[in-house]
Amino acid sequence: MAYKGEGGHGQPPSATLSQVSPGSLYTRRTHTHYICMASDFFYPNMGGVESHIYQLPQCLIGRGDKVIIVIHAYGNRKGIHYLTNDLKVYYVPLKVMYNQSMAMTLFHSLPLLKYIFVQERVTIIHSHSSFSAMAHDVLFHAKTMGLQTVLTDHPLSGFAKVHSVLTNKLLTVSLCDTSRIICVSYTSKENTVLRAALITEIVSVIPNAVDPTDFTPDPFRRHDSITIVVSRLVYRKGTNLKYSDLNFIIGGEGPKRIILQEVPERYQLHDRVHLLGALEHKNVRNVLVQGHIFLNTSLTEAFCMVIMEAASCGLQVVSTRVGGIPEVNVVERTEKVYDQVSVESVLPMDKQLDRLISHSGPVTGYIFALLAVFNFLFLIFLRWMAPDSIIDTGIDATGPRGAWTHKCSHSKRGGENIKISKTR
Repeated sequence: MAYKGEGGHGQPPSATLSQVSPGSLYTRRTHTHYICMASDFFYPNMGGVESHIYQLPQCLIGRGDKVIIVIHAYGNRKGIHYLTNDLKVYYVPLKVMYNQSMAMTLFHSLPLLKYIFVQERVTIIHSHSSFSAMAHDVLFHAKTMGLQTVLTDHPLSGFAKVHSVLTNKLLTVSLCDTSRIICVSYTSKENTVLRAALITEIVSVIPNAVDPTDFTPDPFRRHDSITIVVSRLVYRKGTNLKYSDLNFIIGGEGPKRIILQEVPERYQLHDRVHLLGALEHKNVRNVLVQGHIFLNTSLTEAFCMVIMEAASCGLQVVSTRVGGIPEVNVVERTEKVYDQVSVESVLPMDKQLDRLISHSGPVTGYIFALLAVFNFLFLIFLRWMAPDSIIDTGIDATGPRGAWTHKCSHSKRGGENIKISKTR
């Protein structure tokens, strides 16, 4: 069984859509969480998970928490970058294996992640997406270092195909001693509980949300008989479904784009079908307001954020009834999860090994228990080579009391003071 802390969750009360912006959540808090969010999916890649990982820290920073993001490098984008509200993002130099997801490196990534966690004084690791190798990698090292762990599972997965079986087995191992799991819908919760053999008390349901102020209607830009599709062009999104007597503006990128390009050529529909390709999130609203109907053709979906964005722009929404879509918002509920895990004790290494063996089966359990022991010994070696005490503490740039908000000095080990000022 997965580790059950105090304060288990039942079904939370239903949330209503309200206008929420990061500025409205800038309230002072007496207790600060030091959070590291990790995933393979973040900007410059575009999508719902990427948008969620960007927007959630913006609100958390405004409420006084410290948040950093750790992802793999995207092309030439490597090193440390600062985004809006000085959100600090580490693009670590790890190679991508498939579909913007890196290969699990385990021991190879531990030295760099250990340095980041110690320097940034991280206390809670929040990984996103069970399809992300980086998310599982970071969870594995965080448990070895005795940090609290949270996973938000965004997609749905099946049980029959080979890749689904392997992914579900990895999820069982990864979540057996994770402190809390967040799902974006009750359908997603049921799916994750079954896949990872979890107890329901440690799984919370917190839907994704959008800022309605970013998605407002503009009736003057609408054209006649236009349907908008904004989606990743992949099989599970159902973008190869065809309809007649409609005009389409299709935004998104993926392997199904080739099929969509063939249809207008085959039936001479170039004047009725417009493929826009990948869209930056800031441009999505300008596309949505041109249409009357938003069409979502997903074959499986945990929670479709673009449905909320389209409805906020005044479009009529037509969607397949799959996954968590029928349940269609968030920072305060996420903070409650952080508050709960912060007061719980992390399982010691011997208990983690017992949990792995008992929960993951005799073969898989012993294999990953052995890997966990090697990882722990490697961590001891790294702490001997470079003790945590000699690693400089990172400057708190973000939040109402951050160095960028109020110019301050930061003392290094040698007593040298460095003035911090923000440049744009």
